[in-house]
Amino acid sequence: MAVTVGEVIALPEVQHGQPQVLSARRWSVPVRWLHVGGVADLSSLLQGGELVLTTAARLGRSPRRYLQGLADAGALGVVVELGAASTRLPDTLAPLAEELDLALVVLHRQIRFVEVTEIVHRRIVAEQYDEVAFDRRVHEAFTELSMKRASVTSIVDAAARILELPVVLEDLAHQAIALSAHGTTTVALLEDWENRSRRSPTEDGGPERWAITMVGPRTEEWGRLIVPRHTADTPRVTMVLERASAALALNRMVERSNTGLHQQAQSGLIDDVLQGRVADDREASARAHALGLRKAARYHPVVIRVERSGVAADPVVAQRRNVALLDAVAHTVNAAGHTGLFSSRRDGEIAALVALNSARGGPDKALAELGRRLHSDLRRTDGITRSVCAVGTPEAEVTDAIRGLAEAGHVAEVALAMRDDARPYFRAADVRLRGLMALLRDDARVQRFAETELQPLLRAGVTADIEMLREYLSLAGNKAALAQRLHISRPALYKRLAAIEDALGVDLDDAESMTSLAVALMVLDARQRIEPTTG
Repeated sequence: MAVTVGEVIALPEVQHGQPQVLSARRWSVPVRWLHVGGVADLSSLLQGGELVLTTAARLGRSPRRYLQGLADAGALGVVVELGAASTRLPDTLAPLAEELDLALVVLHRQIRFVEVTEIVHRRIVAEQYDEVAFDRRVHEAFTELSMKRASVTSIVDAAARILELPVVLEDLAHQAIALSAHGTTTVALLEDWENRSRRSPTEDGGPERWAITMVGPRTEEWGRLIVPRHTADTPRVTMVLERASAALALNRMVERSNTGLHQQAQSGLIDDVLQGRVADDREASARAHALGLRKAARYHPVVIRVERSGVAADPVVAQRRNVALLDAVAHTVNAAGHTGLFSSRRDGEIAALVALNSARGGPDKALAELGRRLHSDLRRTDGITRSVCAVGTPEAEVTDAIRGLAEAGHVAEVALAMRDDARPYFRAADVRLRGLMALLRDDARVQRFAETELQPLLRAGVTADIEMLREYLSLAGNKAALAQRLHISRPALYKRLAAIEDALGVDLDDAESMTSLAVALMVLDARQRIEPTTG
């Protein structure tokens, strides 16, 4: 602690002068420096915070003006050595010193001013050195914690250890999220915490005079760091809390940035391979494994696509939704015991290169389980109404598997259009031509083609004829099998097929006609399976 005016007067070297206190103002204020006054006007030589030692003779002919000059210069007070026994100060000086907020002490015996100044200045310098050493220790402690990416708890513990006081980190809802109950118990420290905290504003610490520092960038504060008691050494406490607050803010920033950088690195590797910037599989594999992809005999290109309720007109909102989707997909894959590289390809689509956990059974079983988990987990993500998981051809090399994401992306787009929620995941063999028609169902040219091919039957509204045509085509024109399936005689079947031929104006035995009609029916089915969505 810095030496105060009262402590200077209490020194044995000063007490030897038989001090008489005429004004005890500024008694507890730390003395910045001790100044021996040898001139009548010291105002131009002082910087503020000094305690002046002088003699009655140096007060000059106008002691009142002398005191006024000291007050104007910011001095804390004056110690006057009277010297001769007959010397005395005017009685009006004591009230004037009180009025000017100055300490005023008279010494009735001579003392050696040089001894007093040496003692006080040595203590002042020692105190300043101690403050510098303390500041350095605090700086090094929190810098080391930041470099080591220490946890929030470690940072709070360090602050409490340095201050030897309890420290609490709370969020803006006044919930204690980390604490170090140094010198007390957790129960006592947190008793009625929320109410006590609400009564303790950051500015003055409230009735309990807590020391409080906000945590987080200005206007984006996310918490408060608190020493929940009044302390005498407020500057030190404030300094430690501010350093700890900066370390906590950096910790939060680094964790966020690290996640973002990690995802950017994964996405960057996928882009580098797809755009031909990385063709060497050894380089791609080394980067992939360094980013967390487990080594595996086969790597699976996987694409997840989702449908959402509502459209995000704001691109910032859309970006946040896609980041949340990527996080959800990565979490589900990792939680299932697999590893992967993940990239947000476009709105509502996540591409992933997945190394399956061999302990989860064969690839088909593991993919089916993963698909079901993705479907379940993503439905709990805000705004997502449907999701599909598409898997491309597994490859032994990372680069080949990444290139397979294009195939998986096409399958995912087709699968989402097919609206088949029964499958946990889709491969190319699951979508084929029917999937392509589902994908193209909204194309006006495709719609026109289907309407033209089936128009006579659609206009007549004979559903039975359309269903018979569908069954006929599904059996590749096998009339005997169709009669057996429909449980009708062959003559009756031939008659009905002839009527369909006449209506459509085609030969149902012609391979090209059969293909054309099958495609038209796929388009019709895809259109009829469209489910209304809420905007």
